Amino acid sequence: MVDDWVRQTRERAEKFQAMAERVGEMSVTERSADGSVRVTVSSKGMLTDLAISEDAAGQRMAEVSASIMRTVRLAQSRIPELLRQAMTETVGTDDQAANHILDEAARTFPEPPEPEPDEALPGERRFDPEIVDDQEPENPPPPSQPQPPPPRRRARDEDDGDDMQDSIFS
Repeated sequence: MVDDWVRQTRERAEKFQAMAERVGEMSVTERSADGSVRVTVSSKGMLTDLAISEDAAGQRMAEVSASIMRTVRLAQSRIPELLRQAMTETVGTDDQAANHILDEAARTFPEPPEPEPDEALPGERRFDPEIVDDQEPENPPPPSQPQPPPPRRRARDEDDGDDMQDSIFS
């Protein structure tokens, strides 16, 4: 009986170690809608790479900054799903500790930002009263200014988010 418990505990620890190694190797890379910004974040949500294309040179710094932050939030919002995949492949989702980690990730990382007004979803057509019969207007309106992304939601009992990073990835 004790031998079975020791074996099960060892197997569970090995599964969690495999999951931690897999998660530690993960990163998410996203591009801005116009392709001028590319970011990579680690599985902890930390920015590890930032590339701004020469195309961004014509934009105002406020627009570039907003695009960077929006793209970082988009990349971070994908982390909980990557964690879920890693857990499913290693520990499984029936484990209470695994589900706690997933719940913490969902509370810690931001929701995906709303699409920018000029970002149509694949296959989606937007109605523009200025465009008739799929022809561009002779005097198109100036491009709208992008809105800054909404502030990050904080969980009721969340202090600074460091607890999750320390508990999952340490």
